[in-house]
Amino acid sequence: MNNGPVRKFNMAYLLAYIFVPLIISVLGTCAAFIFFPTGGTGAALLVMVPWIVSIAWWIGGGRFLYKRAKKRAEAELKGQGLNANQIFYSRGWSIFTDVGSGQVGLVSFWNPFKTFLIPASRIEKLWVDDGVGGVAIFKGSNRVSFMLQVDGTNVRIDTFISNQRFAPNSDHILTGISKADTWVEILQAAKSNSV
Repeated sequence: MNNGPVRKFNMAYLLAYIFVPLIISVLGTCAAFIFFPTGGTGAALLVMVPWIVSIAWWIGGGRFLYKRAKKRAEAELKGQGLNANQIFYSRGWSIFTDVGSGQVGLVSFWNPFKTFLIPASRIEKLWVDDGVGGVAIFKGSNRVSFMLQVDGTNVRIDTFISNQRFAPNSDHILTGISKADTWVEILQAAKSNSV
């Protein structure tokens, strides 16, 4: 549990997430050339296994750790007496809100080992970002989120995200905006109850 400044990234985790599997794979490939110069099954295993494991890690390892971090955070916050009656799980952030006591818990995908518990009064700014850009027939969005600024750090919590672009009046975008508006209201209510 951390009551300090909200940090989006744990740089050590981010670098290890990317480079440790890469280094292990490169070392496996080098070992294959050193110990099996003529090739064979041993060389193939030393090359293929680390790369396959690395790719599997990059695809699902972070999601696995983040999923566990969300469960751990929920248990930690409950243990701290937080009645998280409003919870939203997003791809990059999870937010746990106790409107009555004005407390907010946050967990970041790129900083999964820390749960931030802050009074909602530390939220400096709240707004909805519909992500709409472009002109004429190209006007649209593929991401809707609500934003909060805490300790000078902008936290973006997506309510809709897609690899397709949708018109601003599409059901996908309007539903995302509705969720984002609801969460801004929830956080404003928590902020009004915060000490």
